[in-house]
Parts: sequence; structure tokens; C-alpha cells
Amino acid sequence: MIYKVYYQELMSEVPVREKTKTVFVEAESVREVRSKLKDRNYNIELVTPVDEAYLEYEKENEDFKVLEL
Repeated sequence: MIYKVYYQELMSEVPVREKTKTVFVEAESVREVRSKLKDRNYNIELVTPVDEAYLEYEKENEDFKVLEL
């Protein structure tokens, strides 16, 4: 399954919508996503599963990529 992760780049940053970034990660569970991103020191705000329709929409964006970990 593919998950969309909303995060701040630094653990010390207070979550602010304008600074929130996203990344797509393939994993079996939310726990696995968090485990895969653990070494990056992201301040993870939200991890949400992506359904097929939304995934197809995101794939239209030229910057779309699934993070390989």
C-alpha cells in the first residue's frame, strides 16, 4: 500500500501548514512507514493511506515519486 506522509523537515519545527512537505512511501502499515522514516528525523504530522483514485491523480504531477527505502 502507498501512504502519504505530511511532515516538517526538522524535529524542532512547530508544524505550520505553509512549511509542511509530503512524501509517498510504500509499506504494509503506518508503523512500517514511521520505521522507514525514523533515520530522517522528520517531524511527522500525519500518515494516511492513499486510495487508487487519489494515487492516479497524484501520478499526473510531474514531481510525483514513491520514496524507495
